[in-house]
Amino acid sequence: HYLGVERKQVSQQAKASCETCETTLIAMLQGELDRKSEQLAVKDKQIEELNARLAEVSSALVTAQQTAAAAQALHAGTMHQQLLSGKSGADQPERETEPVQKRSWFSRFFGD
Repeated sequence: HYLGVERKQVSQQAKASCETCETTLIAMLQGELDRKSEQLAVKDKQIEELNARLAEVSSALVTAQQTAAAAQALHAGTMHQQLLSGKSGADQPERETEPVQKRSWFSRFFGD
């Protein structure tokens, strides 16, 4: 009879201890979930900002490509115009330059 009462008390204490452990574990897990949710919110904000930056950079790249294409077209048009008008350096006869006579350092120094 005495052993039966003692076992019942021990099992109730063990049950209470187990419930306390479960409650503690649940509280720890809930805290971890809350931290992870906060981290995800921060990451979501970072992704949003990076997407906005990516859109800006993409727009700037398109503008730069259009500007480069316009500059190339302008240059090609200028070159074509020069070829048609005969103003290019290749069409003009080369100027004959007089050969420069080399003098020794002695004659340059004494003015020979």
